[in-house]
Amino acid sequence: MSNYRFIVTPGEENFRIDKLLVEVLNNYSRTEIQSFIKEGFIKVNEQEVKPNYRCQEKDEIVISIPTKEETVPLPEDIPIEIIFEDDHIIVVNKPKGMVVYPTANHTKGTLVNALLSHTNELSSIGGKERPGIVHRLDKDTSGLLLIAKTDHVHKHLSKQFSDREVERIYGALVHGNIPHNKGVINAPIGRDPKVRTKMAVNDEGREAITNFVVKERYDDYTYVECELITGRTHQIRVHLHYIGHSIVGEQVYINHKTLQTQGQLLYAKSLGFTHPVTEEQLFFEIPMPKIFKNVIKNLGVD
Repeated sequence: MSNYRFIVTPGEENFRIDKLLVEVLNNYSRTEIQSFIKEGFIKVNEQEVKPNYRCQEKDEIVISIPTKEETVPLPEDIPIEIIFEDDHIIVVNKPKGMVVYPTANHTKGTLVNALLSHTNELSSIGGKERPGIVHRLDKDTSGLLLIAKTDHVHKHLSKQFSDREVERIYGALVHGNIPHNKGVINAPIGRDPKVRTKMAVNDEGREAITNFVVKERYDDYTYVECELITGRTHQIRVHLHYIGHSIVGEQVYINHKTLQTQGQLLYAKSLGFTHPVTEEQLFFEIPMPKIFKNVIKNLGVD
C-alpha cells in the first residue's frame, strides 16, 4: 500500500481533485486517479468524495493506493552521460533511442537499468519500476533529465514541476518556414478521440502552453527552441503539428513525408531549477546533438 498525505494550498483551491492529483501523483493517469477516488482509496478530510469534487484551501487529502505487482528492473552496465551529480540529484543527458523506465515492450536497456548499475541511491516514490524518475522524455527525444536520489528531494522537485518553477527549453527542427520570430501556443491537450494511443489538441483536454522562438530558417525548415510552461504528454510534438510545423523525423503527429532520422529531431536543451537541499539556482545546457548538425548540413546549409 502506498500512502500519501497532501494539504491543499492557496492557489490550488477550486481545482477538481482528479485534475489536481494528476500533478501530484505524476506516475498515475487521470483515469487511474478517478478510479482510486471512486473505490475510496482517496479521501478528503476523512470523507469519500467524487472525482469532480472542488478542492478547498487546507483540505487534507489522504491517499492509500494498493500496491500493484511490479516488475523489478535489474542493474545493467550501460554507459550514461552524467552532466551533474551530488548526494541528492543526478542530471543526465539521455541518448536518443533510450526508454526512460521499463515497460511491457521495453524490459531491458532503459535509463533506469543504467542508473541502478551506477548507484543504489534512488528515490522510491515512483515504485520499483521507476526509481528516481521525476519526469520523463520520449524514447526518441534526447537531452537533459533530472533524477532524484531521495524521496524528500523527489517530492520537492515534483512540486517545482507542478508549480511551473522548472525552466525547460527544447530544440526542434520542424518542417516549413515559421513566419513569426516568436510565439505562444496555448491549446489544451488530451487523448485523441479517434486514436486513443495519440494525444491531440482537444477542448476537453488539460491546459497546455508552449512558448517558442525561431533561431534559424533553412528554406523549407526552421530550427526553433520551445519552452514548456506546462508538461503534457507529447506536448511539443502535438503543439508544433497543431500550428502546421511538424517536427522533422516525426512518425506519429505528421501527415506528410519527412526525413528519415530514426525518430523526431527534438532534444531537451536546457534545464533550470532550484536545488531541493542547498536552494541554489541551477542551470544546465547541452550543445545541439550531432544528428541535428548532420541533417542541417545535408540540407545544404553551412
